[in-house]
Amino acid sequence: MKVEMLDVGSFTSAAGIWRRGDEMDRQVRFPIPAYVIETAEERILVDTGLHPGAAEDAARHYGSDALGMFELELDASVDQRIDLSTITKVVMTHLHFDHAGGLALLPASVPIIIQRREWVAGHDPAAVKKNFFLMADYRTVDEQIVLVDGDHDLLDDGSIQLLLTPGHTPGHQSVRIGERLVLGGDVTHFASGLDDHRFPAFADDFRAQAESADRLRALRDAGAVVRPGHDPEVLVPGPVTL
Repeated sequence: MKVEMLDVGSFTSAAGIWRRGDEMDRQVRFPIPAYVIETAEERILVDTGLHPGAAEDAARHYGSDALGMFELELDASVDQRIDLSTITKVVMTHLHFDHAGGLALLPASVPIIIQRREWVAGHDPAAVKKNFFLMADYRTVDEQIVLVDGDHDLLDDGSIQLLLTPGHTPGHQSVRIGERLVLGGDVTHFASGLDDHRFPAFADDFRAQAESADRLRALRDAGAVVRPGHDPEVLVPGPVTL
């Protein structure tokens, strides 16, 4: 099995939005990762990064100024990074724009696996508003959605486990690959968040997020590498060691 991180954009905004206690007057550029997991029979994409239209003009793409606090950059969208016709499955950690923006670029035949509670929240007006979901990212992929409930054995052989890790959003999930690697998604934006719980200034449920961080910390302490969501000191595109 092989895992590779793709560079599918970045956003620059105030540091204090993304880690409580950091300065609001300091701007930080955060990487946006996606991952490709290759097995003997599968090529699985985890998250999809920014949509090129959003990076070019977010207000026009989304029809609002919802991303006015962000400076978005995109050197190459996910369909330029890899041949999407070779992807057999897509796993979504959650529905935020920097993870779901590339969904519209996928072939219509590719199944998209997401937690049921995330998909339901993504269509509930109150949850959409609370979680800053942008429905334009995912409104065209209904027929491709495969819903799972809780922890899920993706390939029915134990090699790739989807872990329900709510809090950042209602149905956030992480991806455990074998015994030694976890793609944490946005449970924590920084690696240090597993220990200090200095989460972003917003969440669906801070208590649930802390519990999810503790769950991933236990896996880390047992020997797994947990990849954080947007840590510029950790996330470098290229092969990921298993």
